[in-house]
Amino acid sequence: MGKRGPAPTPTPILRLRGSWRGDANGAEPQPEPGRPEKPDWLKGYAETAWEQFADQLEAMGVLTVADGHALTVLCQTWSRWRRAEEFVDQHGETYPVQDNQGRVRYLKKFPQVGIAQACATTLNRMMAEFGLTPSARSRIVVPSDKASDDEDKRRYLAG
Repeated sequence: MGKRGPAPTPTPILRLRGSWRGDANGAEPQPEPGRPEKPDWLKGYAETAWEQFADQLEAMGVLTVADGHALTVLCQTWSRWRRAEEFVDQHGETYPVQDNQGRVRYLKKFPQVGIAQACATTLNRMMAEFGLTPSARSRIVVPSDKASDDEDKRRYLAG
């Protein structure tokens, strides 16, 4: 049986949000902060996505060396989504299915339409895990210094 409820929010994201839960799990593993090594076999859109996502996540302070596999899956999914969307842009969403006399019987969706939709759903979930969606970002508080950090925590706990 699967686990119940939503996946826990990563501690670095909780801390950026100013949540008191950011310090709740003292036993949580703390991987080394920094950029993981990009796989050599990553090519094309996936390689470009790696550079862009890694830069963004590193600047946000949420990227660790342990995130390499998750980031690779995110980039591969991004690449697959881009290729499917390009196919749909070039060929359209449907194609005609003809009978033996050459008459169009109905229109059928290209498989790339479903691939693009499935990848978009997966991308949104994965990007939220990394704090890269608008709703995920709206809950993140980035203090500019220690004094404002304490003020943000007080405001969060009071509100």
